[in-house]
Amino acid sequence: MNNEFVIIGAGGHAKVIIELIEESGDIIKEIVDNNPELTEWMGYSIIQMQQSDCPIIIAIGNNRIRKRIAMESKNNFGKAIHTKSNISKRCFIADGTVVMAGVSINSEVAIGKHCIINTNASVDHECLIADFVHIGPNATLGGNVTVGEGTHVGLGSSVIQGISIGKWVVIGAGTVIIEDVPDFAVVVGVPGKVIKYNKE
Repeated sequence: MNNEFVIIGAGGHAKVIIELIEESGDIIKEIVDNNPELTEWMGYSIIQMQQSDCPIIIAIGNNRIRKRIAMESKNNFGKAIHTKSNISKRCFIADGTVVMAGVSINSEVAIGKHCIINTNASVDHECLIADFVHIGPNATLGGNVTVGEGTHVGLGSSVIQGISIGKWVVIGAGTVIIEDVPDFAVVVGVPGKVIKYNKE
């Protein structure tokens, strides 16, 4: 039996999620966006937000906006996992999360709500990823890495095993993380260095 989804968001990230769902054989019932000039997106009707019986996926890349929408919504959330990803049967993935093509998630990983595990990312054994995290394309997490709520791990970055990354951290593209990262830090470079802190 095919699942039906409602998608929130009509942008570039939504395009990837739409094709992911189509690839799996599931059905997109409609797309929600607050832009009144949009009536159609990639062949689907655009509607304003309303209560839905179908599970919802928030197809918005910004972690803070995704959290705000999730906190305000009274709808149920679904999850979408690409058929061309490699997912351990011993991992846990919470509702609202999307897993893109080429992703590898290994044994006993736990991934929270409304995360994005983007194209070709690798998450090794026993990693703990909190809610609203985005693991960017081609990013690599070694085993036993912890990632706090709302953190963005930039594309092509690498995190060695056993590292703890705080909440609402930004890790720049191509950064190599070899030591723990505090909350709200912005980290870039090889090896990664904190260059500033974002406000809570």
